[in-house]
Amino acid sequence: MASPVQKLRAMLEDKDKIVVCPGVFDGLTARIALNNGFECLYMTGAGTTMSRLGMPDLGVATLNDMRDHAGMIANLDRRVPLIADADTGYGGALMVGRTTEQYIQAGVAGFHLEDQVVNKRCGHLKNKEIVDEDVYMSRIRAAVNARTKVGQDIVIIARTDALQMLGYEAAISRLKNAIKIGADVAFLEGIISKEQAKEACEELAPTPVLLNMVDGGVTPHFTVAEAKETGFQIIIYPAFALGPVYRAVTAAAKELKETGDNANAVADISGMGPRELFMVCGLKEAMEFDIAAGGSAYTNGV
Repeated sequence: MASPVQKLRAMLEDKDKIVVCPGVFDGLTARIALNNGFECLYMTGAGTTMSRLGMPDLGVATLNDMRDHAGMIANLDRRVPLIADADTGYGGALMVGRTTEQYIQAGVAGFHLEDQVVNKRCGHLKNKEIVDEDVYMSRIRAAVNARTKVGQDIVIIARTDALQMLGYEAAISRLKNAIKIGADVAFLEGIISKEQAKEACEELAPTPVLLNMVDGGVTPHFTVAEAKETGFQIIIYPAFALGPVYRAVTAAAKELKETGDNANAVADISGMGPRELFMVCGLKEAMEFDIAAGGSAYTNGV
């Protein structure tokens, strides 16, 4: 069976294909995406920070937070590649190299590194701070060198947040230089128009370009078809699960607080008791594995 990295690279080699990655932030949202047949997942850094730490995406998550979360998601189904946020690499060149090695060991198929300062913020917030280009190139070079050192593959995605602060030409130049060093995919964060998106894809070709589809952010809305037509080869949806979960749980919390009951929330998942919810997370496969190994705990079901 091809490895997750090999599968991701094969997808990127198909110029007629766009890789659609729903953003997941925990085991349940990852299972839901997997059960709906997505061929690649994206672990959102903002979602990881909020779900693990209960804090905003302001550079507070550590390598350990992100690696452990990515490893759990990546290994739910090894047939499906995971692309994960790696922020700034969490330090200088040595730390970026360690991050790369740790992500490889965790089973991550691809990850993106950015050029914000270590105390970063979400790419769709204002007043981001950008490191000098030589610092950014050292991050990319460290990731490439670490990949070579361990002799195992991972797709390196060069992300730049320089568009807002330095302008289009400087941002594209940074991505081109990152590609020369060995980055596999280009990620121009904070694209502000569809015309700019098309120009970037054309300038960076034949390198695959990633679109960060954050509805409500600074980037205009693209459908998958529109993104593919523009020239993107990967589209990620960081808020894919965050928005729906926030709205649904907020409504349930409000109902329970105000009425002393959660009947409407329960009605929305009618027929989904504990057993059915566990099925979403692999109960059937776990039972079958135990029986095949000679276990008897689940012979009569649950």
